[in-house]
Amino acid sequence: MSEPLKLPLISHQLVLGRDRAAARAMLRAVGFEDDDFGRPLIGVANTWTDTTPCNVHLRDLGKWVKEGVREAGGVALEFNTIAVSDGITMGTSGMTASLVSREVVADSIELVGRAYFFDGVVTLSGCDKTIPGTVMAMARLNRPSLMLYGGSIQPGRHDGKDVTIQDVFEGIGACAAGRITQEELDSLERDACPGAGACGGQFTANTMATVFEAMGVSPMGSGSVPAVDPAKEEVARACGRLVVELVESGLKARDLITRKSIENGIAAAVATGGSTNAVLHLLALAHEAGVELGIRDFDEISARTPLIADLKPGGRFVATDLHRAGGVALVLRRLLEAGLLHGDAMTVTGRTLAEEVQDATEAPGQEVVRTLDNPLKAQGGLVVLHGNLAPDGCVLKIAGTERTFHKGPARVFEGEEPAFEAVQNGEIREGDVLVIRCEGPRGGPGMREMLAVTAALSGAGLGESVGLLTDGRFSGATHGLMAGHVAPEAVAGGPIAGVRDGDEITLDIEKRSITVDVDDEELSRRVAEWTPIDRGIEPGVMAKYAKLVSSAATGATTS
Repeated sequence: MSEPLKLPLISHQLVLGRDRAAARAMLRAVGFEDDDFGRPLIGVANTWTDTTPCNVHLRDLGKWVKEGVREAGGVALEFNTIAVSDGITMGTSGMTASLVSREVVADSIELVGRAYFFDGVVTLSGCDKTIPGTVMAMARLNRPSLMLYGGSIQPGRHDGKDVTIQDVFEGIGACAAGRITQEELDSLERDACPGAGACGGQFTANTMATVFEAMGVSPMGSGSVPAVDPAKEEVARACGRLVVELVESGLKARDLITRKSIENGIAAAVATGGSTNAVLHLLALAHEAGVELGIRDFDEISARTPLIADLKPGGRFVATDLHRAGGVALVLRRLLEAGLLHGDAMTVTGRTLAEEVQDATEAPGQEVVRTLDNPLKAQGGLVVLHGNLAPDGCVLKIAGTERTFHKGPARVFEGEEPAFEAVQNGEIREGDVLVIRCEGPRGGPGMREMLAVTAALSGAGLGESVGLLTDGRFSGATHGLMAGHVAPEAVAGGPIAGVRDGDEITLDIEKRSITVDVDDEELSRRVAEWTPIDRGIEPGVMAKYAKLVSSAATGATTS
């Protein structure tokens, strides 16, 4: 261990002086020795849990981070918070807990950080909501800190090809439609998830890991190293050493979370065909960090940023392929060379983004990351639509679909379950527009993802012939003409509450519009007459969340 830092530290008020003898006595019981008092006190916020493969390996990661902290002269205190798996709870009432868990993750890390006066913090993330939740806490605490993503799962192998959890969700719909047998679905289920790590496509977890490397909140190259790659140990140790250096240099979270860095993160998300959840999470993070950001900013950045990474769900490759091709740094170098990033934005290493990506390597013959003169699409993967159905906007991912226009009759469902049942029963027809309401932040409560429905549509062969809109969310694995985050939501008096079966709905990507062919007076009358379904919310965390949560258009935050 190196010599202790001589700087005055925040933690000194917890451990130094005669009056802190009782605190020191208790800390000795957890392993502190004489020389530890006065050294930088580093919180290691872990989201380890047995309940999801995305986070099941994070115990080892935490151990290695602590060893790195010790090597650099710090003292690490590890603590845990929660994680809720979207993929496991998808399609059930348990999914309402997912977005709520983001707030609990942020709140719990913030509370422990404030209580123990940590000089620095390393947060370990895996499943979808733990990634933004940990960084939101970092923004609130504003201490020297970084986020380390646990990494992606390896793809499964089935019938000689790579598969992900997306294939299983779509297989459920294919089986219901008679396109595959139950035995084939069973076999796919057994092959799809071979071990630890977050879902493998450019779904929400890998999207947000990409975003935070681009923002400089995670060290460049740290997130794309797969979960079970032996190199992850040294990545974790290096993060432990780095956070102690951050304490010495005084570089804090809000020095990194700026308007420029968030714009870089948005560009990285849209250039890689990332999840619509990036909109929700970055709006929330901007709110926590005091950075001005609006939903229209995403559309403006996406319009000028080409789609250059050929990643699932719309493309061919998964996160481990991107890592071998050159990683996030290769994507960012392409964008920087085109003048689409702020190269002077600071990163957690103390170097600028331009300095971090200048040495990015490219694997010979790789096909994952295109050049700017040969993009997959001329614009990025996310668009924001407005209109009489979404006055405050809604979000749609165009990566993976060639359609830019759809008009059809509404099929209205009060929640996800009846919509899924209708798809499974073959009741949806080509041209329909599914409207799923009462699934917003307040109405759910918790803003469930509709992957069970969208994947079933794809599995039934309807993914490219129907439209869908919801005040709920979508998984990063969703693809097709599917508009989510419709705001205001139904229970807040949004126009989506006034839609009825048979109304003509139009989604027009070129015009960035989403409309229903009903005049404003009639639509307002219907909304006033509409009564939301009774969710039967019992007192507790869900009721508290429904009372506090903001609109999806501002990030669905509770702070």
